[in-house]
Amino acid sequence: MSTRTHAQPAAAPGSPDMGAAQRHSDVAGMPRPPGTAASHRHSGMLSAGIHAAAVALPLVWSNRVLPALDLDVRGRTAANTAFALAYTFAFQGNPRWISAHGLRAGAVAGGVVVAGYGAALAIPPIRRQLAGSAHRGPAVSTLEWAALHIPGGTVFSEELVYRATLTPLLEESYGRLGRWLGALTFGLSHVRAARSADDPILGTVAVTTTAGLVFDRLRLRTGSASAPALLHLAINAGGALAPFAARRGEGFLVGGRR
Repeated sequence: MSTRTHAQPAAAPGSPDMGAAQRHSDVAGMPRPPGTAASHRHSGMLSAGIHAAAVALPLVWSNRVLPALDLDVRGRTAANTAFALAYTFAFQGNPRWISAHGLRAGAVAGGVVVAGYGAALAIPPIRRQLAGSAHRGPAVSTLEWAALHIPGGTVFSEELVYRATLTPLLEESYGRLGRWLGALTFGLSHVRAARSADDPILGTVAVTTTAGLVFDRLRLRTGSASAPALLHLAINAGGALAPFAARRGEGFLVGGRR
């Protein structure tokens, strides 16, 4: 049995085969596919551009475009909903609304918030303070605001944009840092609203960023945007309805004493 090896025919100098072997051989002598490094760079630049656009669009929409449209509350609800749907479609978000785990967790978290509002209304000094607070809703009835515009124009829209789309997109590439960036973007999207309401901007951004982290944690644990959406709804709708209920309660008590 012969022990000789058969040498492969050598490529002619200057031939494409020889040039490719010289350019793409690594230390171990194994060839790499042509253009691998360039394709990785291109893929990285494309991914970074997508992430930058995903972060910038909600900020520009909330702080520039939507205020410039000068819509009434019904128009803003419709515009926010349309933007959220288009954004989610463009960046392939998935809210997974129909999730038993998400709905249960959201109901529990929202129930705790509702119970807290109920306890506050049951304490006379806090109830009187709520009754005396200024009405901060738009020029529609409190019931319309809490039943239509908060669920649709705020909760549904923001949960689609942030919890269902932006944060998962950033987490996929940056992990925990991506979650923080998503929450911070959520906080910064409230700058124009804080300025319009004469609220402290830094305080508003800090509070809403913290809320975003809590909402993102719920979404991460349940795999569904329904859990943070129910908590978000309880906080915002409760904040609108509690002063309304307090004023009605104080009026009833005053009328009864008369």
